[in-house]
Amino acid sequence: MLKEFRDFIMTGNVIDFAVAVILAGAVGLVVNGFVNDIVMPVVGHFAGGMDFASLKVILSEAVTDAEGNVTTAENAIRWGSWVNTIVNLLIVGFVMFLIVKAYNKSKKPAEEPAPAGPSEVDLLTEIRDSLKK
Repeated sequence: MLKEFRDFIMTGNVIDFAVAVILAGAVGLVVNGFVNDIVMPVVGHFAGGMDFASLKVILSEAVTDAEGNVTTAENAIRWGSWVNTIVNLLIVGFVMFLIVKAYNKSKKPAEEPAPAGPSEVDLLTEIRDSLKK
């Protein structure tokens, strides 16, 4: 069983999958940085200078004591962060689309099979007809 497991792990598909998962994590970090640091500030600028990450609907305010310490945290729906996540999803989907499109374009087109000659049945029929003459 240990040998079967070792053979399974050492197949190309598992190793390729492991590399893909690691690269996906790295690409995810790059895309998140791109969205949060480049795209969303531009979108916020054109939306009147607002920061989407800070947009929220407050359901209940934070409660503080006399010394200014928060005793009960604020309860809010942070919809701006959700908008950032949606933009992130769209950008990741577009990047993955471009990667797959480039990969498919780089693959060599499959060679067309050689034109099929006469089948064995046709050849045997032809020989039979020639022998009859």
